[in-house]
Amino acid sequence: MAKYKRYDYSQNVLVPVSLEEQLMPGTLEFAIHTLIETRMDLSVFDDKYNNDEAGRSAYDPKVLLKIVLLAYSRGLISSRKIEQACGENIVFMALACGQQPDHSTIAAFVSSMQDQILALFRDVLLICEEQKLLGGTFFALDGCKLPSNASKEWSGRLSDLKNKQARLEKKVQGLLKKQIEADHNQGVDQAEQPKRERQIKKLQHQADRIEKWLNANGPRTGGGGREVQSNITDNESAKMHTAHGAIQGYNGQALVDKKHQVIVHAEAFGCGQDHGHVEPMLEGTKKNLQAIGHCQDCLEGKTLTADANYHSHDNIEKCIEEGLDAYIPDLKFRSRDKRFATKKRQPSQKDKPFRLADFKHDPTRDEYICPRGRRLTLSVKKFTRDRVIYRRYVADLATCRHCRLKPRCLRRKNAKRKTIDVPIGVTEDNYSKAMSHKVDSPKGRRIYPQRIAIVEPVFANIRIHKLLNRFTLRGKNKVNIQWMLYCMVHNLGKIARYAPG
Repeated sequence: MAKYKRYDYSQNVLVPVSLEEQLMPGTLEFAIHTLIETRMDLSVFDDKYNNDEAGRSAYDPKVLLKIVLLAYSRGLISSRKIEQACGENIVFMALACGQQPDHSTIAAFVSSMQDQILALFRDVLLICEEQKLLGGTFFALDGCKLPSNASKEWSGRLSDLKNKQARLEKKVQGLLKKQIEADHNQGVDQAEQPKRERQIKKLQHQADRIEKWLNANGPRTGGGGREVQSNITDNESAKMHTAHGAIQGYNGQALVDKKHQVIVHAEAFGCGQDHGHVEPMLEGTKKNLQAIGHCQDCLEGKTLTADANYHSHDNIEKCIEEGLDAYIPDLKFRSRDKRFATKKRQPSQKDKPFRLADFKHDPTRDEYICPRGRRLTLSVKKFTRDRVIYRRYVADLATCRHCRLKPRCLRRKNAKRKTIDVPIGVTEDNYSKAMSHKVDSPKGRRIYPQRIAIVEPVFANIRIHKLLNRFTLRGKNKVNIQWMLYCMVHNLGKIARYAPG
């Protein structure tokens, strides 16, 4: 008969554990512990606590910040998961010195750091500067769109939300009518009554919620004063289109130094369009660099790269004002590059929405022919939008009404016929022309591609290794805290890996 070593779960074991020895030199947790204890100024939190003479002692912000940063580095973003780790994981126990703050304390600490987060970020940036991790001569800017704690189903312009409320009210009235009919016909459909009552209550609550929000809020405006979609759950978030579909969330921007991919400035915006974020990101970068000892004109003569989403007259002008050697291509720069002339395109998916290239132009009649063979006639000969000159063609209303390709052709649900805007030129803009020539030059072709190797690995680290796949808070200020904490974790990882000693 086989023999096995005996075990007994009822036996007692006394294990001496030194908390400090659990923080091994060379690890991220050791770097977090050492830097927060010796290098970072957390006195910025003192004014938050009014318990000098009365009230119980609060958890030390150093302890809370340590466990939050380590948790974010390991993909633990939920305050309940962090609380659990402090009771089960020896490294978290060591950082917390055996204390076990509950999830409400952790959540309140993170969401209330609005006045302290920038100072903490700059402390870490200063350490990066002292450890010679910043090159300070070459930067790359990009954004990362992430969903937040808000539902895209509760998004829309004010007219859309009013229509949604009306539809909900109509459903409630229909269910009430069925309820009355069931009451008159005893024994008929009585089994559905409790379910119907719950549904009525739920729909009425949703309708009341929309009405309350509409009474308290006006239209939300975007660039150019045009109305953009609001959101009842979090009106500072935005509906954004990504490669994986539409999301309701925020656009986390990061400006990254080339030498060791240290994030110099980070900020979250409730807008999916990147071109509006260049100025605030450059201003934030200047202030951060000045705060760690750089001169007033710290960006002058430095190189900046950003993708085509940032290309605009105002952004190029801002870069010139700052004295930056910027490389921001326009949307057609690849089509002018001979290296991409023979590049094979991926075959289009079967149900992919139609693009402008799918519509054939008939030059003899100046009309466009749709994939089903119907014609779109000239509607507007010339109009300008964002410094691009367009010509508009529209289809006949009756043609589109019963077309079987309508789902692939009309992007908006309430659209009744196809409209295409064909770019025919650009307005005179010396800044954009000069930038296009600059990016197309041999020097530009050599410098601009470096952008990908600088900034994209940063987002890969935060999203894949640190597992940030969504923001869990609501409101721009709170989401910005979460985004900057993750960027701090990224920078702390660089210190732990590259800094001497």
